[in-house]
Amino acid sequence: MKIKDMIKSFLLSGKKLSYYQLYTKWGEKLDPGHVLEEYPRPQLKRDNFIILNGYWDYCITKNREKPIHFEGKILVPFSPESVLSGVNRQVMPEEYLWYERTVRIGKKPDGKRCILHFGAVDQYCEVFINDERVKKHMGGYLPFSVDITEYVSKDINRLTLKVTDCSDTSYHNRGKQKLIRGGMFYTAQSGIWQTVWMEWVPKQYITAIKLTPSVDKSCIQLEIQMNHWDMKVEEKEFKVDIFDGHQLIQSVKDFSSSLVIPIPEPELWSPENPFLYDMAITIGEDKVISYFAMRKYEVKKDTEGISRIYLNNKPYFHNGVLDQGYWPDGLYTAPSDEAMIYDIQKMKKLGFNMLRKHIKIEPLRWYYHCDRLGAIVWQDMVNGGGKYHMFWLGYAPTLFPRLVTLIKDKYYHMFSRVNEKGREEWSSECKKTVEHLYNCPSIAVWVPFNEGWGQFDASRAVKLIRGIDKTRLIDHASGWFDQKGGDFKSIHSYFRKLDVVPEKRAFVLSEFAGYACYIPKHSYSENIYGYKIFKNKKELNKAFQDLYNIEMKRLIKKGLSAAVFTQLSDVEDEVNGLLTYDRKVCKVRKMEVPQITVSRKEKYI
Repeated sequence: MKIKDMIKSFLLSGKKLSYYQLYTKWGEKLDPGHVLEEYPRPQLKRDNFIILNGYWDYCITKNREKPIHFEGKILVPFSPESVLSGVNRQVMPEEYLWYERTVRIGKKPDGKRCILHFGAVDQYCEVFINDERVKKHMGGYLPFSVDITEYVSKDINRLTLKVTDCSDTSYHNRGKQKLIRGGMFYTAQSGIWQTVWMEWVPKQYITAIKLTPSVDKSCIQLEIQMNHWDMKVEEKEFKVDIFDGHQLIQSVKDFSSSLVIPIPEPELWSPENPFLYDMAITIGEDKVISYFAMRKYEVKKDTEGISRIYLNNKPYFHNGVLDQGYWPDGLYTAPSDEAMIYDIQKMKKLGFNMLRKHIKIEPLRWYYHCDRLGAIVWQDMVNGGGKYHMFWLGYAPTLFPRLVTLIKDKYYHMFSRVNEKGREEWSSECKKTVEHLYNCPSIAVWVPFNEGWGQFDASRAVKLIRGIDKTRLIDHASGWFDQKGGDFKSIHSYFRKLDVVPEKRAFVLSEFAGYACYIPKHSYSENIYGYKIFKNKKELNKAFQDLYNIEMKRLIKKGLSAAVFTQLSDVEDEVNGLLTYDRKVCKVRKMEVPQITVSRKEKYI
C-alpha cells in the first residue's frame, strides 16, 4: 500500500457512512433468560453464587436525581449502545444512566456475608441498596465488590446503579472507544458490560490469592489474603490440595498465609501442552477452587548471540494476532462463553499461538479459556489522556520513522498527558490490572503503551510493573516513541519492507500487515479501512501465505522473536480481520510455517 492510500484511509475514517447491523450466530440465538451464567472468576471459585444478569429496568436522564419512572428494560450485561441490550442508544457524557432490579434474599444464612460483585462498569458508578449508597467506583475496566450484608433484608431488595461515562471527552482510561466513531476507533459503550453476581461467604473468607510458579525450582509460591483475622488460632490453618488431573499430588497444611509448595516433576505449560493443575484451598468454613500452570517466560541470548523470547528455557517464537475484543452485537461484551472460545480456537487452528489483547481487559473467563486451550497472551494496558493528535501519533511515525526515536515521553503536551490526575489514574489502574491478572498462566507480556496514545514516562511504567511482577516480559512502548526500556525493540510496520535489526533486547513486530478485504453482507460499514486492500479472499489468502511461508522464515532467522498480525476480526470500518466482524466468514486458510532452525543446538518450538 502506498502512502497516498494511507492518507485516503485517514480522510475516509472521518466520514459518516451508512452501516449495517450484524449479528454473530451466538447473538442470534441468545436466550435472555440465560445470559453468561458461567462462574465469572475461575481462579477463586465457590459453589454458592447467584448470577444477576438478565433484564433490569433502565433510564437515561439529564438529572442526577433518581427518576420516578424507568424507560424500559435493558439486558445486562450488554451496554445500552449494543443491539443485544435492547436499547441501542448512545449515552452521552452529560447524561446519567440508571439501572434497577429487585433481589430476593430469602432467609439470611447465619454467620454468612453477602458480597455483591461487578465484573466491569464503564465508567463511574454509584451502587445503592434499598436507596442507600453502598459503593462508589471509578474505572470502566476493572472489577469491584461490596459487602451488602447489613443493607439487605430477608425479603425483596432494590438494587440501583447510577452511571456516568465521559468516554473520550476526558482523561480517563477509555481504550479505542470514541463518541464519533470511525477508522481505527470504535463505538463508545457505557455502563455494565461484564457479569453482575453475588455470593454468600463465611464471616472470615479468602479475598484473593497470588500464584507464582518456579519452573527451575519445581515449586509454586502461594500467597493468601483474608478479609480479616477474627479467628481462633486453631482455625487459622490453611489446607491446600493440588491435583494432577483427578490424582492428588500434594496436600499441605500450614498456619502461614504464604506457602512454597513443591511440585515434583512438573508438567510444563505451553500452547502445545496447556496443562493446568487444579487446587483447593480451605480455611475455617471457606473453600475456594483454583488452578495454576508451571511455565517460565524470559528473554536471553541464543547460541548465536541473538536475544530471543524463551518459554520454559527454550526459544519460542510468539506467532500472534491482534485481538480488539469487539463484537457487532455486544460491543465490549461477547454474546456467550462459546463466542470467546471460538475466537481463541479459530486462531489456533489458523496456526497462531499468541493473542495480543489490544487496549482492553477481558472478563476472567476469557483468560481462563486461553489458559486451558493454550494461547499465549500479550496484555495491553488501557490508554487514557486528552484528545490525541492523530497525525502526530499515528501518521508522522510512518512518514518520518527516525524522528520519533528522538522524542522523549516526558514532554507531556506532545502525548496529551498534561493532566496530572490522568497520569496518576493511569498508573493506579496499571498496577491494579497487573494484580488482577497476575495469576493467569497464559499472560506472557505486559504492554503499557501503544503508539504513543496517552504515553508518558514509559521507563517509569516498566519499574512500576516489575515491582509487582518479575515473572513476565514488558513491551514498554509498542510501535514507536521507544524509550530504550523494557524487554523488546518493538516495531509497528504497515507500509515499509519488513526487516530486523537485532540488539540487546528481543526484536518484535508488535503490529504488522493490516491486510483488508471487504466481504459483502458481512461488513459493518461502506467504508473500507485497512493498510493494504485485496479484492477477494483468494488474493488475500495468497498474500497471507506468502507473508508467513517466505517473509517470516527470513525474519526469524535474522532475529525476529514475535510477530502480531493485524488482526483477528474486522471491527466496524476496519476490514483487515482474518474473520469478518460477525465471525461468520474466515478469509484465509491455515498458514503453513515450517519449523525454523535457530542454530544447530536450538530450535523454535
